[in-house]
Amino acid sequence: MDSSRPLDALNNARGKKVILELKNGRQLIGKLKAFDMHLNIVIEEVEERIDGVLKRKIGTAFVRGDTIILITPE
Repeated sequence: MDSSRPLDALNNARGKKVILELKNGRQLIGKLKAFDMHLNIVIEEVEERIDGVLKRKIGTAFVRGDTIILITPE
């Protein structure tokens, strides 16, 4: 698996669970469905957590790339 470029690493995570840390301090955890070159992301089966506590289940979410500070596999 060659992940020498950031978008390659993200492409390898497609279909897997990822954690998105957002600028507002919230975490979104869900299955990575799609993304574009601006790192706008679509995730499914989303759980929103604040301070590690589950706040709500969302389903499918579109997240603007400029609100994301960290993307990591779960």
